[in-house]
Order: sequence, then C-alpha cells, then structure tokens
Amino acid sequence: MLVLITYDVATSSAGGTKRLRRVAKKCLDHGQRVQHSVFECVCDAATLAQLKIDLRNIIDEEQDSLRFYILGKNYRQKIEHFGVKESYDVEGTLMF
Repeated sequence: MLVLITYDVATSSAGGTKRLRRVAKKCLDHGQRVQHSVFECVCDAATLAQLKIDLRNIIDEEQDSLRFYILGKNYRQKIEHFGVKESYDVEGTLMF
C-alpha cells in the first residue's frame, strides 16, 4: 500500500534539529522524499505499524506533528502532480 507521511518538527527547541534528521532518515529507509517534510512510502501493514512506532518514539508529541495518509493499493488514480520534481513510479526500479 502507498502511505504519505508528513511531519513538522519544532527545530527551535532543544534537540529539534536532531529529531528532524532522525525522522527524515527513518522515512528515507521506507520511501521517497517528495517535498521537504513529505514522503511517499510503499509498505505492508506490519511494516507500517512498526514505522509508526519508530517515528512516534523519535518525535516530541508536545512540540512535533506526524501524519499518515494511507492511500492503499489503488493509489495511482488518487495522485495528481503539477510543477517541478518529476513524478516517479514508487514501485519501479530505483537503480539502473
């Protein structure tokens, strides 16, 4: 299934920059960055459950925000893209 993960980490607080880097790195382990704090990730239910736990353990829920938009398996009809940064096939080959 395709999951859109968005986050907002308060970098003005102590440890905020470190949390921001850790959240981004964890998301990169599972998907592709499509905007600064937005990732498209293809994963199964078990992987998504673990990813949610991992990310919630990184953020400070008093200062940061984390959102998951589950687009499911038929996501191609739900995505429209305009502007820079070409769209890509999230399930396609990453290496040539």
